[in-house]
Amino acid sequence: MYKNYNMNQESLEVQIPYTYTIRPDHIVRIISNFIDSLPSDMLLKNTPQTGRKAFHPAMLLKMTLFAYSQGQTSGRKIPQINEENLPMKWLTQDTSISYRTINRFRVASSTQDLIKQMYLSFYAQLKEQDLVSDEAIFVDGTKINADANKYSFVWRKATEKNEAKLDQKTSDLYDEMIQAGVDTSIKAEEGLSTQQLQQLAADLDEEVAQEKTPQPGGSLSKRRRRKLKKYRHKITTDFLPRKQKYTIYDATFQGRNSFSKTDPDATFMRMKEDPMMNGQLKPGYNLQIATNNQYVLNYQVFPNPTDTRTLIPFLKATAVLNDFLYVVADAGYGSESNYSTIIDDLEKTPLIPYGMMLKEQKRKFKNDPTKSANWAYNATDDFYVDHQGVSFSFKNYSIRHDKYGFERKFKIYEADKNQPTAELDQLAKTPTRRQRKIYYNPTWEYFKNYTKEKLSDPELKDIYGQRKIDVESVFGNLKDNFAFHRVHVRGQAAVSNELGLMLMALNLTKMAKFKQLNYFFKTEKKSAQRNNTKFSKIRKFRVIFIKLETFCPSPVFCI
Repeated sequence: MYKNYNMNQESLEVQIPYTYTIRPDHIVRIISNFIDSLPSDMLLKNTPQTGRKAFHPAMLLKMTLFAYSQGQTSGRKIPQINEENLPMKWLTQDTSISYRTINRFRVASSTQDLIKQMYLSFYAQLKEQDLVSDEAIFVDGTKINADANKYSFVWRKATEKNEAKLDQKTSDLYDEMIQAGVDTSIKAEEGLSTQQLQQLAADLDEEVAQEKTPQPGGSLSKRRRRKLKKYRHKITTDFLPRKQKYTIYDATFQGRNSFSKTDPDATFMRMKEDPMMNGQLKPGYNLQIATNNQYVLNYQVFPNPTDTRTLIPFLKATAVLNDFLYVVADAGYGSESNYSTIIDDLEKTPLIPYGMMLKEQKRKFKNDPTKSANWAYNATDDFYVDHQGVSFSFKNYSIRHDKYGFERKFKIYEADKNQPTAELDQLAKTPTRRQRKIYYNPTWEYFKNYTKEKLSDPELKDIYGQRKIDVESVFGNLKDNFAFHRVHVRGQAAVSNELGLMLMALNLTKMAKFKQLNYFFKTEKKSAQRNNTKFSKIRKFRVIFIKLETFCPSPVFCI
């Protein structure tokens, strides 16, 4: 009752047909056609002139994009797919490639130029097919785990604290050596640098060599040699290595508060997907993307976890920004510096709420008399009156700079020393018996009113409402459907290459699904015409649901 199955034959042969045709709407053909559309001079820009002939970059790019589109990002598994997967064999023309070739290609600096040109070409194709609009560009960010040990942290505050203690110890040792009569060529300072410690060790070597050979039975020279050797041993084995280590740490921080020893470019960030929900910090990168119609048009990788500081550098690096009217982002990007740069320098309209915008519109905030925004203001004489009746008159202007150098201008209002009553005189003072003050930033208040006015417009409010659908669904597709939570390379440049390839694979997968649906529409319509049946809307939706269920585990993130 079973078909014949015998593995004990002397010779086993598997007949495989030589002809293999890829259907027009297959993802592998979409990838191949897209890479072939790139300029050949750009693909062959970094062609090696010596050595063994290298693999064509177009083939390596097609291999990597197809593997990423199938959820395989391991450098070891991509060559395995090439050996077993027929579409991959069709891409490579059955060429055997080592995993080392794939890994070197992913982290190469020449690949970074290919990725930049690839995104520009992809955007041009989207415009030709009317798959993007010129209305708004949507910006958002997410944290990606680095390929680093989560216990390999180095904290800046701990480094500064330990380095200060080391400087104090070196100063004490220097003073002790001066009292002992050691002849040194360096001057006393609060803390000795690495070069000064090396010079001090060299001076001690010279002092030890100049001492006379000790006589048997003990002598002053012998005691002095021992003391000098003790100083030298302390410097060379303890102080100098630690000072060198702290110097390297200080150069690695580059304004950050931490980094990982395994991947120095990674910063410890608070990840949302922490399974223990205890706010554990892990090494990672801050990925920023700009989308339109759920297609990623540009991306950039930052080592700092704060989104507020990444918006302006990211927008300036976006080559297609001039094609859009609005910049849409969430409240994490709302700041005075960002508003000022987008409106004045980039000449775009920001649809970005500030952090307290929703809270300020609630009834509880508007009815809170302690908030200075709810106080009575006399524009003629320029003074405020709080809910208790205390008057605050204008005192002076003040200019402040944050730790990143941005300038903010304030108007300072101080409570009058002579209030109408003695009770108000007491209320006008702080617990430390100083006059109360309030700080008013006219520029920030202007941007707040500007933002509320824009987001209250029905048309612009609808554009801002598309943000969650447009940009956040890309992250959902990346992390849930493709299970991409952690990079596989180290270093910011290499991580940028891998994420660029992964996001382009998402773009091509989405485009392939769009073409597959069109192909099925045409097939179903022709079938209906042959059978003399009507291709109704109900049948269209049934086809959409079935095909989406087939090609995408979660249709919400695919279309």
